[in-house]
Amino acid sequence: MEHLGFSIREIGELTAILGATKIVAPNIWGWWADRRGEHLFVVRFASIASIIAFAGIFIGSGYWWVALVIAVFSFFWNASLPQFEAVTLNHLTGKIEHYSSIRLWGSVGFIVTVALLGPLLEWWSIELVPVVLILLMVGIGVSSMLIPVVPEQKHTQSNISLAKVMRNPLVMALLLVAFLNQAAHGTYYTFYTLYMESFDYSKGLIGLLWAVGVGVEVAVFIFMAKWIPRFGERNLMLVSLALAMVRWVVIALYPEDLTLIFIAQSFHAASFGVIHAVSIHLIHDLFRGKLQGRGQALYSSVSFGAGGVVGSLLGGIIWVSSGSSAIFIFSALLTLIAFIVTWIWIRPQQVDIFKLNS
Repeated sequence: MEHLGFSIREIGELTAILGATKIVAPNIWGWWADRRGEHLFVVRFASIASIIAFAGIFIGSGYWWVALVIAVFSFFWNASLPQFEAVTLNHLTGKIEHYSSIRLWGSVGFIVTVALLGPLLEWWSIELVPVVLILLMVGIGVSSMLIPVVPEQKHTQSNISLAKVMRNPLVMALLLVAFLNQAAHGTYYTFYTLYMESFDYSKGLIGLLWAVGVGVEVAVFIFMAKWIPRFGERNLMLVSLALAMVRWVVIALYPEDLTLIFIAQSFHAASFGVIHAVSIHLIHDLFRGKLQGRGQALYSSVSFGAGGVVGSLLGGIIWVSSGSSAIFIFSALLTLIAFIVTWIWIRPQQVDIFKLNS
């Protein structure tokens, strides 16, 4: 986007569109998938539609055209992941704690991509990025066709009301924490590369920093099946949010200290990896029966959708008005609020009580 001549604020706005569709699209597709019992069909259809929509990026590069392409593409793209979470959990019936062992391969793919693409961008034009993206989307489309279909699980709680689940304070607290944490990450995902470039880091080194963050995330996913029953969801979230606060402050105050920046990147394992795995585990427990698809969709729309929009939009505004480092102080403050919410409202016994009463 910077290569196409967009300003920092315009980059924030365009990235926010990607997040904004996550507020609406996952819930529409989640309702359809739960109603028809066709979670895998939604994944396959959305994967193909995403490829077609994204191809529009090769036609024009004006602000409004790019905004339209992003909006249409992301409407379908954002349908896939929540429903694939539901498909994965259906395959793991009785072994839900092993979810993270599958999720880690998404992180491996991220590492390979950024580790290879960083040096490639040093040698070739930045215009290579959309070509790589559409090739990866084709790979996703092909892969979705190879996934075996499993029968939808029969649930005794098929008449659970979505409104009843949503009114529970535990559910509201979990979704609020997810929103705040992803809003904190919204500035990171949108502006981290530009931020580090402003301190004369090369694209190759920045790619390595991204890879380090996700590399330790992979290690965490390997151990999550043991950590959740051993330490509990609440304790894992509290420790991870505390480490996330340290991470954002270090990036804000010590961007030129490469050693500290590498350490801060390693905390991505906590700030995203642990919190995401724990959240998926809790969402599966809280949104049961015919609400599985909508539960995953709601988590995605509130966190990656609404949270991402707030992070992208406010990050751009704060950068322009208060300087680049201020966006990560903003992230630290959001994470502090998430820590307080977790400490007060998310407690282990609440999950068990909720299950008994639903």
